[in-house]
Amino acid sequence: MAELPVIKRLRKDMEVLKRELTVDLPKELERARAHGDLSENAEWAMAKQRQEFLRARVGNLEARIGELMMINLDSIPRDTVGLGSKVSLEDLDEGVLIEFEIVVPEEVDGAQNRISLSSPLGRALIGKTEEDDIEVVTPKGKRAYLVRRLTTIHAILAIENGSTKDS
Repeated sequence: MAELPVIKRLRKDMEVLKRELTVDLPKELERARAHGDLSENAEWAMAKQRQEFLRARVGNLEARIGELMMINLDSIPRDTVGLGSKVSLEDLDEGVLIEFEIVVPEEVDGAQNRISLSSPLGRALIGKTEEDDIEVVTPKGKRAYLVRRLTTIHAILAIENGSTKDS
Protein backbone atom coordinates (compact mmCIF):
# COMPACT_ATOMS: atom_id res chain seq x y z
CA MET A 1 0.00 0.00 0.00
CA ALA A 2 1.29 3.46 -0.90
CA GLU A 3 1.98 6.01 1.79
CA LEU A 4 1.90 9.77 1.92
CA PRO A 5 5.11 11.34 0.56
CA VAL A 6 5.48 13.41 3.76
CA ILE A 7 6.11 10.21 5.74
CA LYS A 8 9.36 9.58 3.85
CA ARG A 9 10.53 13.14 4.60
CA LEU A 10 9.64 12.87 8.29
CA ARG A 11 11.48 9.54 8.54
CA LYS A 12 14.56 11.14 6.98
CA ASP A 13 14.34 14.07 9.43
CA MET A 14 14.05 11.59 12.29
CA GLU A 15 17.11 9.64 11.11
CA VAL A 16 19.17 12.85 11.10
CA LEU A 17 18.03 13.69 14.63
CA LYS A 18 18.67 10.15 15.86
CA ARG A 19 22.19 10.27 14.44
CA GLU A 20 22.85 13.53 16.25
CA LEU A 21 21.38 12.08 19.44
CA THR A 22 23.31 8.80 19.35
CA VAL A 23 26.57 9.71 17.57
CA ASP A 24 27.34 13.44 17.61
CA LEU A 25 25.89 14.50 20.95
CA PRO A 26 27.63 11.83 23.04
CA LYS A 27 30.94 13.11 21.66
CA GLU A 28 29.99 16.68 22.65
CA LEU A 29 29.01 15.51 26.14
CA GLU A 30 32.32 13.70 26.52
CA ARG A 31 34.28 16.79 25.45
CA ALA A 32 32.29 18.95 27.87
CA ARG A 33 32.81 16.43 30.68
CA ALA A 34 36.56 16.64 30.11
CA HIS A 35 36.44 20.33 31.09
CA GLY A 36 35.86 19.37 34.71
CA ASP A 37 33.21 20.61 37.16
CA LEU A 38 29.84 19.93 35.49
CA SER A 39 27.90 22.23 37.82
CA GLU A 40 29.42 25.33 36.19
CA ASN A 41 30.07 23.91 32.73
CA ALA A 42 28.03 25.82 30.11
CA GLU A 43 28.99 23.41 27.31
CA TRP A 44 27.70 20.48 29.36
CA ALA A 45 24.45 22.28 30.19
CA MET A 46 23.84 23.22 26.55
CA ALA A 47 24.59 19.69 25.33
CA LYS A 48 22.18 18.25 27.92
CA GLN A 49 19.48 20.72 26.84
CA ARG A 50 20.05 19.73 23.21
CA GLN A 51 19.80 16.08 24.21
CA GLU A 52 16.43 16.69 25.89
CA PHE A 53 15.18 18.61 22.86
CA LEU A 54 16.29 15.88 20.45
CA ARG A 55 14.64 13.13 22.50
CA ALA A 56 11.38 15.08 22.58
CA ARG A 57 11.53 15.86 18.85
CA VAL A 58 12.24 12.24 17.92
CA GLY A 59 9.29 11.17 20.08
CA ASN A 60 7.04 13.72 18.38
CA LEU A 61 8.15 12.59 14.93
CA GLU A 62 7.58 8.93 15.77
CA ALA A 63 4.07 9.75 17.00
CA ARG A 64 3.25 11.89 13.96
CA ILE A 65 4.54 9.27 11.52
CA GLY A 66 2.32 6.74 13.27
CA GLU A 67 -0.68 9.06 12.88
CA LEU A 68 0.05 9.73 9.21
CA MET A 69 0.48 6.03 8.50
CA MET A 70 -3.08 5.52 9.72
CA ILE A 71 -4.37 7.56 6.77
CA ASN A 72 -5.72 5.11 4.24
CA LEU A 73 -4.97 6.49 0.78
CA ASP A 74 -7.79 4.37 -0.62
CA SER A 75 -10.22 6.47 1.44
CA ILE A 76 -9.12 9.67 -0.32
CA PRO A 77 -11.45 10.41 -3.25
CA ARG A 78 -10.12 9.81 -6.75
CA ASP A 79 -12.34 12.36 -8.49
CA THR A 80 -12.69 15.26 -6.05
CA VAL A 81 -10.33 17.50 -4.10
CA GLY A 82 -8.81 15.75 -1.10
CA LEU A 83 -5.52 15.45 0.77
CA GLY A 84 -2.58 15.59 -1.64
CA SER A 85 -4.56 17.12 -4.52
CA LYS A 86 -3.14 19.82 -6.76
CA VAL A 87 -5.80 22.29 -7.77
CA SER A 88 -5.60 25.03 -10.36
CA LEU A 89 -8.04 27.81 -9.50
CA GLU A 90 -9.12 30.79 -11.52
CA ASP A 91 -9.52 33.86 -9.32
CA LEU A 92 -12.80 35.17 -10.73
CA ASP A 93 -12.14 38.67 -9.38
CA GLU A 94 -8.67 39.05 -10.91
CA GLY A 95 -8.84 36.54 -13.77
CA VAL A 96 -5.55 34.84 -12.84
CA LEU A 97 -4.81 31.13 -12.40
CA ILE A 98 -3.32 30.01 -9.10
CA GLU A 99 -2.24 26.46 -8.28
CA PHE A 100 -2.57 25.09 -4.75
CA GLU A 101 -1.60 21.80 -3.19
CA ILE A 102 -3.62 20.41 -0.28
CA VAL A 103 -1.18 19.11 2.35
CA VAL A 104 -0.84 18.03 5.97
CA PRO A 105 0.23 20.73 8.47
CA GLU A 106 3.93 19.72 8.36
CA GLU A 107 4.07 20.65 4.68
CA VAL A 108 2.21 23.98 4.72
CA ASP A 109 4.16 26.65 2.86
CA GLY A 110 2.34 29.79 1.78
CA ALA A 111 5.16 30.84 -0.52
CA GLN A 112 4.71 27.61 -2.48
CA ASN A 113 0.88 27.64 -2.27
CA ARG A 114 0.86 24.50 -0.13
CA ILE A 115 -2.22 24.84 2.05
CA SER A 116 -3.72 22.79 4.84
CA LEU A 117 -7.00 20.92 4.61
CA SER A 118 -8.11 22.96 7.61
CA SER A 119 -7.35 26.37 6.08
CA PRO A 120 -10.40 28.34 4.87
CA LEU A 121 -9.49 27.69 1.23
CA GLY A 122 -8.66 24.04 1.94
CA ARG A 123 -12.04 23.49 3.63
CA ALA A 124 -13.84 25.18 0.74
CA LEU A 125 -12.07 22.99 -1.82
CA ILE A 126 -12.67 19.59 -0.20
CA GLY A 127 -15.03 17.52 -2.31
CA LYS A 128 -15.00 19.89 -5.29
CA THR A 129 -14.41 18.83 -8.88
CA GLU A 130 -13.30 20.61 -12.02
CA GLU A 131 -15.56 23.53 -13.00
CA ASP A 132 -17.00 23.91 -9.46
CA ASP A 133 -17.26 27.45 -8.07
CA ILE A 134 -16.22 28.28 -4.51
CA GLU A 135 -16.33 31.35 -2.32
CA VAL A 136 -13.87 31.91 0.49
CA VAL A 137 -13.57 34.62 3.10
CA THR A 138 -9.91 35.68 3.23
CA PRO A 139 -8.06 38.54 4.91
CA LYS A 140 -8.61 40.41 1.63
CA GLY A 141 -12.37 39.82 1.88
CA LYS A 142 -14.66 37.38 0.07
CA ARG A 143 -12.99 35.77 -2.95
CA ALA A 144 -14.60 33.72 -5.73
CA TYR A 145 -12.75 30.94 -7.54
CA LEU A 146 -13.45 28.40 -10.25
CA VAL A 147 -11.72 25.00 -10.14
CA ARG A 148 -10.03 24.75 -13.54
CA ARG A 149 -7.86 21.66 -13.07
CA LEU A 150 -7.66 18.93 -10.46
CA THR A 151 -4.95 16.31 -10.02
CA THR A 152 -5.58 13.96 -7.10
CA ILE A 153 -2.92 12.30 -4.96
CA HIS A 154 -3.66 9.03 -6.74
CA ALA A 155 -2.69 10.48 -10.13
CA ILE A 156 0.36 12.20 -8.62
CA LEU A 157 1.60 8.97 -7.01
CA ALA A 158 0.96 7.03 -10.23
CA ILE A 159 3.10 9.53 -12.16
CA GLU A 160 5.86 9.39 -9.52
CA ASN A 161 5.82 5.59 -9.66
CA GLY A 162 6.06 5.59 -13.47
CA SER A 163 2.52 4.42 -14.06
CA THR A 164 -0.17 6.15 -16.07
CA LYS A 165 -2.96 4.44 -14.18
CA ASP A 166 -4.17 6.23 -11.02
CA SER A 167 -4.70 3.14 -8.89
